[in-house]
Amino acid sequence: MSSPQNNKLGLIAGNGRFPFLLLEAARAHGLEVVVVAIREEADAEMDERAAQDAGVRVHWMSLGELSKLIDTFHAEGVAKAVMAGQVKHKQIFSSIRPDWRLARLLLSLRTRNTDMLLGAVAKVLGDEGIELISSTAYLEPLLARPGALTQRAPDEEERKDIAYGRSVALAIAGYDIGQTVVIAGQACVAVEAMEGTDAAIERAGTLFRAMEIDGEASTLRRTLTVVKVAKPKQDMRFDVPVIGTQTIATMQRSGATCLAIEAGRTLVFDAEAVRAAADAAGIAIFAG
Repeated sequence: MSSPQNNKLGLIAGNGRFPFLLLEAARAHGLEVVVVAIREEADAEMDERAAQDAGVRVHWMSLGELSKLIDTFHAEGVAKAVMAGQVKHKQIFSSIRPDWRLARLLLSLRTRNTDMLLGAVAKVLGDEGIELISSTAYLEPLLARPGALTQRAPDEEERKDIAYGRSVALAIAGYDIGQTVVIAGQACVAVEAMEGTDAAIERAGTLFRAMEIDGEASTLRRTLTVVKVAKPKQDMRFDVPVIGTQTIATMQRSGATCLAIEAGRTLVFDAEAVRAAADAAGIAIFAG
């Protein structure tokens, strides 16, 4: 096992752009980055990124290969690591075969929610001399600032939906069920669970359109407000709320007109593009 180097960072990469943003930020800080790319989730573009930069090395492995991940970080001299990018919770129930270390960890859990599972993985890594640090490390400028992030601020009805939606979202987030709800007329249309934020928004849009066709939405305002929160005891090492242009595109397709997030606890990827897309679609974004 080689000795850990202070200028090395391990990056456990899931899907989306998050791993690439964190990689760029870490390299800008002069760190060598050892990427463990989750085969079921990470983008193949990660290999192209490594080919362009001698300071980046990529190792591909399955979600179930916890022992291989630890052995790889030990061999590379990694003492600090970060998780970036989504790993779908439903993968836990997929056909992925856990190795002996992950299988033992899963059997030890009282529940298999995100907090419990990732917290246990973090402890295993820590016991092996690998500190898991905040997933917002090097990305603090991307955390949402308080106030309206778009030209249009939420109107009175949307503000009511935000207030109600936050109370519901914080309740489900406290149980580690999901972190997003979709509201209309101070009624809950959809709650995020294992399917993820975009799928929950799309489900709300489909449901709401069906109600309109059937004449069942007459008592509700015909717009949707999306409310996304951090967990009451959010562990910033993993599962930090994230929005990007895909969020706005999904909202537009689903007929949602307002997005509420938490300031200082939500990462906004490509903020200028997000703002431009929301303004073009007439969507208000508010961070409170």
